[in-house]
Amino acid sequence: MAQNEIETIKGSVETVVFAKEDGFTVIDLNCNGELITAVGIMPELHEAEELELTGYFTSHSVYGYQFKVETFSRTLPTSIYAIERYLASGTIKGIGPSTAKKIVETFGEETLNILEQYPERLAEIKGISPKKANDMAEQFKQMFGIRSLMLFLAKYNISPAQIVLVWKRWGGLAIDMLRDNPYILCDSGFNVDFKKIDEMAEDFEIPKNHYNRIKAGFLYIIKRNLNNGHTCLPKEKTILPVAKFLGLDIEEVSITLDDLIEKKEIQLIEKNKHFIALPEVYQAEEYIASRILLMCSIPSEEISNVDFIINEIEKDRNITYEKLQKKAIYQASQNDIFILTGGPGTGKTTTLNGIIEVLEYLGKDIGICAPTGRAAKRISEITGRDAKTIHRLLEVEYIDGVHKFTRNEHNPLEHDVVVIDEMSMVDSLLFANLLKAIKPKAKLVLVGDYNQLPSVGAGNVLHDLLDSDIVPTVCLEQIFRQSQQSLIVTNAHRIVNGQMPVLDRKDTDFFFMPKRDVANTSMTVHDLVCTRLPNAYGFSPIDDIQVLCPQRGGNLGVEQINKLLQNTLNPSKNKKNELKTTLYTFREGDKVMQTKNNYDIEWVKDEDKGTGIFNGDIGVIKIIDRASSLMMIDFEGRIATYPFDLAIELELAYAITIHKSQGSEFEAVIIPLMKGYEKLYYRNLLYTAITRAKKILIIVGSQNVIEYMVSNVLKSKRFTNLKYLLEQGNFM
Repeated sequence: MAQNEIETIKGSVETVVFAKEDGFTVIDLNCNGELITAVGIMPELHEAEELELTGYFTSHSVYGYQFKVETFSRTLPTSIYAIERYLASGTIKGIGPSTAKKIVETFGEETLNILEQYPERLAEIKGISPKKANDMAEQFKQMFGIRSLMLFLAKYNISPAQIVLVWKRWGGLAIDMLRDNPYILCDSGFNVDFKKIDEMAEDFEIPKNHYNRIKAGFLYIIKRNLNNGHTCLPKEKTILPVAKFLGLDIEEVSITLDDLIEKKEIQLIEKNKHFIALPEVYQAEEYIASRILLMCSIPSEEISNVDFIINEIEKDRNITYEKLQKKAIYQASQNDIFILTGGPGTGKTTTLNGIIEVLEYLGKDIGICAPTGRAAKRISEITGRDAKTIHRLLEVEYIDGVHKFTRNEHNPLEHDVVVIDEMSMVDSLLFANLLKAIKPKAKLVLVGDYNQLPSVGAGNVLHDLLDSDIVPTVCLEQIFRQSQQSLIVTNAHRIVNGQMPVLDRKDTDFFFMPKRDVANTSMTVHDLVCTRLPNAYGFSPIDDIQVLCPQRGGNLGVEQINKLLQNTLNPSKNKKNELKTTLYTFREGDKVMQTKNNYDIEWVKDEDKGTGIFNGDIGVIKIIDRASSLMMIDFEGRIATYPFDLAIELELAYAITIHKSQGSEFEAVIIPLMKGYEKLYYRNLLYTAITRAKKILIIVGSQNVIEYMVSNVLKSKRFTNLKYLLEQGNFM
């Protein structure tokens, strides 16, 4: 048998060796007397079922040949022997070998037809009551149902994993529901391509202007804009894109939108203009606003001994807080909600540690969290206390394709105070869930930098909170003497203030290397990562150095720089296993990044186990095992298991976009800057990139581009409701 060559095999299920709830199954398949181990997504299989599998053979030094299943189809057994064996295997509760023999002796080859169509006849057999006969029939219908659903959806190239989610959501009702409205696949978290759903609808003779299709079109456009950060969209400006997307007339699309608004399936927000939003996203912002306003309405807690505590901390730490730092510590201890903001070098870390120490002195139990694993690790290091990602703090669970938080208003966190670092990265939905999990009398301390980029997810929470001027806030501005020695810090503040950074110094931590063209810029970046910085400073190209690019495409974009660096740092070798995807070829030893939140990926760290790898997490591929179709990736000590089909969620990470670097710090950062997509070249992007560097920052490229970015304050506008709701305050 040729390895990795796509082929089709047929046989009957001899043994179900292993089966997971998500449909991943290992079976022994009897192919004309030869037993073949097959692995893949094959839900609800049972012994004696007849299968047709398409895939390829892989070999393993321990497990031998295995057949990796890409697609499969199934039929129920037809011979008397196979039917009896099928029932005797325990497929249906209450039917063992003895009962299976009696049923088959009574009904012969019609047994399975009787089970499906005339189950009451099972009561003809001694020992089977009418109720028991009905229970057996219901179980059989359940098993027969997913088989039917597989056959029903196979022609539309919907993956087995997606079909499993559909079955878990709607069970035996799924086929009838899809015939009635295939567009339910568009708004229920299944990630089915809209064109595939349109194909289904055409087969079912559903007209192009059907209400359900137009509704799905609006949901599709609104959700796509959630990915651009918008929690709402201008009503009138959304109608035309939806009409174009669906190939329909503007007027009929507009009429349907008004109907959707009237039925509350889409939320209308009447501000200076009319906006529309997904109801659940609007409700999240509404909840945030109501909870924040409630926290701000509670009178400040007068604590008489804060002065004494601060003095004790200053003596113990041999430090002296400046005026604004003391003000921040006071306000954090006295208010239910407080925001600490400021740029690099302004003493934000020292102030936060002071806040935590005062609150601990007052007997408060404190929970510390951050949006990403890297940010949580960093805040843990600078506070000397345990910190978690927000998802881990809320104890996220992933059930049937939907993530849920165990911690909520019914099961709140025990902490008296919750501290959130890198607040600029927190989106509206996540923040709403965090607020729900905070007990009513708990304090909330938010820490972030107003000038950083907003969250990857929808919303602009920190900006909206600060701009509303409702939450008690201290903005640290003074750059401390030790930080003034860092040109990274000095230049970051110059950029924020619209001034050109100092580019001509060679004796500090910020360097500019002018280049005339893309080719020279690219090769300089390559040399810096692969040889010059490792030789000069001992930096590891994998662990310490990070290239940050403004954009993905182009010769100086993430994709090309990654391939250039991979060819030198981790070239193809005979004994090094690889996995090819559409964009990249991954190899053992590659530095990679997760590109979307996945709550279901399992990981192990020492004796700790958990699930969830999130957008922006960076790791190194340790093992690519073609036999099991699994990868093992080390995310800073968490060893995560990736099925091959999840490789689409990974990218090489020798270079990453500046947006993806939020919340992270690296020993050395290199930024290639030449002319590119102008909308991505603005002041806050440059500021964010520079402030990711801990020890060395190098810009390679054009001074003209730096000048353009410093002067360009027209960053992408986000449509959100939070500031408006905070200022209105009339919905409580």
